[in-house]
Amino acid sequence: MTRHPLRTVLKHVFWRELAFAAQKPSQWLQPLVFFLLVITLFPLALSPDPGVLRTLAPGMVWVAALLSATLSLEGLFRADYDEGVLEQWALSDHPLWALLAVKILVHWLFTGLTLVVLSPLAALSLAVPASAWPVLMVSLALGSLSLSMLGAVGAALTLSARRSATLLSVLMMPLALPMLIFGARAMDLAILNEDPSGALWLLSSFCVLSVTLSLPTVAASIRIALE
Repeated sequence: MTRHPLRTVLKHVFWRELAFAAQKPSQWLQPLVFFLLVITLFPLALSPDPGVLRTLAPGMVWVAALLSATLSLEGLFRADYDEGVLEQWALSDHPLWALLAVKILVHWLFTGLTLVVLSPLAALSLAVPASAWPVLMVSLALGSLSLSMLGAVGAALTLSARRSATLLSVLMMPLALPMLIFGARAMDLAILNEDPSGALWLLSSFCVLSVTLSLPTVAASIRIALE
């Protein structure tokens, strides 16, 4: 039996996940629509005053991003688990964490990266000055990648559990608090024309830590769920 190189297998998994995401756009469009709806409803519920919106914007954006990320994670591994794909990956000669890393990356491209691209629209509706948009986008890119990694751990741990969406939310919220705090702080400093580099460095460190620790944890959790 021919053993394909790891690079070839990873490319195949990447294109497979892209094709599946394109076939089921509702799975990644729903969180994005939710994010935009929440952001646009805040001015109607609070005040149209730009000063008020600008003050509350960091918390609004990051809470909406966290909630929308939670919506997109419940079904991350569900279809592959039901169809036996994860079992085939676990039995293959290639490292399971590498295959899962590609899957999580594609998930982030469709949810986290598109959220970053749409974030200037959210900033515009909350009267955030254009000078703060780059910091908003960088912080959301780092934070959404960390959320995808931590959410993948939660999705793997709750794979064989009933009402996994509720469990996933309970698991994710405490882990996401550092991103919520540092991301909102970076955006707040950018709005005030102060240096946000400290908060961004903390976000970057947390992102590296989440990528490093999450992948082996996800692989181990999926192996346990398959037993």
